[in-house]
Amino acid sequence: MSLALHSQAKVFDGWHKQYTHSSAVLNCDMRFAIFLPQEASFENPVPVLYWLSGLTCTDENFMQKAGAFQKAAELGIAIVAPDTSPRGEGVPDDPEQAYDFGLGAGFYLDATQAPWDQHYHMYSYVTKELPKLIEEHFPVTSVKSISGHSMGGHGALAIGLKNPQQYRSISAFSPIVHPTICPWGNKAFSHYLGDDKNTWLAYDSCELLRNSEQSLPILVDQGEADNFLSEQLKTEYFVAIADKMDRDITVRMQPGYDHSYFFIQTFIDEHLEFHAQHLKGA
Repeated sequence: MSLALHSQAKVFDGWHKQYTHSSAVLNCDMRFAIFLPQEASFENPVPVLYWLSGLTCTDENFMQKAGAFQKAAELGIAIVAPDTSPRGEGVPDDPEQAYDFGLGAGFYLDATQAPWDQHYHMYSYVTKELPKLIEEHFPVTSVKSISGHSMGGHGALAIGLKNPQQYRSISAFSPIVHPTICPWGNKAFSHYLGDDKNTWLAYDSCELLRNSEQSLPILVDQGEADNFLSEQLKTEYFVAIADKMDRDITVRMQPGYDHSYFFIQTFIDEHLEFHAQHLKGA
């Protein structure tokens, strides 16, 4: 699979690069960004943290705003950030051009309903096509963890819980943990997956956690001043399920913090250190 370099910049002695490629899974051209620490080479490959961004975002939001490169360079971890949805001519969008559905709002699932099922397969892209591409073309190992914010936090939790054999750890900032009972999730799932709500459960982190047998370490940070907390994020449901389980799950409610990248900047180093423990452990 061919890659086209879109941009590159040296940062903390490593490299941030953007690439485009033709995605067979999404049936369109896609862009992703990768940070490679200085030590990464094909003789010395490094583990990878996959970052999934939220509604309206692209690969650029986290890479430009999170302030993650210095700590990732120190820890020797690569970071890969895909786009949040398929894009391009012929890719359907919300007819009303709303921010919470269509372009920029792929919800990290595999759509089954027309016309979305021709392109919106972000789950398969993130779990299969993208890591295969990364591992073939860059000096990284197959050892990986996953993290994300908001819609991307939903994606990180759901993907990690569904595929515990693929990842070493999961973390999330302000995740949509119970999308089957919130407005964002109801809108997206009904269009992408149809009216049978039983099919929605395959992408609901609360249901996946409740029924999971394998355990991955999980760290969640949620701002108490987040204006989406009550209506959309539903953190209390995830906490209630986690409290009943003997698992390595930490949910931290952070007083005064909102839904923004200022929140992510504040705690990103701790998330990277959390993942490094598991990415570089036995």
